[in-house]
Amino acid sequence: MMDGMRTGPIRFHIASAPRASLLRVLPLIALSGLSLAPMACRSAFIAADIRNDGDTPIRLIEVDYPSASFGTQLLAPHATYDYRFKVQGSGQISLSFTSNDGVSHTVKGPELIEGQEGRLSMAIDSANHVTWSERLMKAR
Repeated sequence: MMDGMRTGPIRFHIASAPRASLLRVLPLIALSGLSLAPMACRSAFIAADIRNDGDTPIRLIEVDYPSASFGTQLLAPHATYDYRFKVQGSGQISLSFTSNDGVSHTVKGPELIEGQEGRLSMAIDSANHVTWSERLMKAR
């Protein structure tokens, strides 16, 4: 041990005046946190998936929905592509893709309304037909 050096835990002493002020303010801080809780709601989104139910790959897949789009370059046979998006605005969704024989296809889907949430599935079969399955509702 060095001379003049103290070992062991260091203790701090808080004066009673600041501690009393903290105890008065603490309930106000807690209440302000509770009042902000309803504002911290989650955002409504749609969980979408595109399934290739065929035996050949599908290329250049694009989904256009109100205010934006998403897609992928390639979807292997019997594979699924998942994506989440938020609907801003209203309008019809469409799915465009190029089949293995090089033919471009565009298929219109359901009407989407701003604020909807839920699940939307697009299944492309071996004859390049699209089946839409939706479980959508207005967000709470």
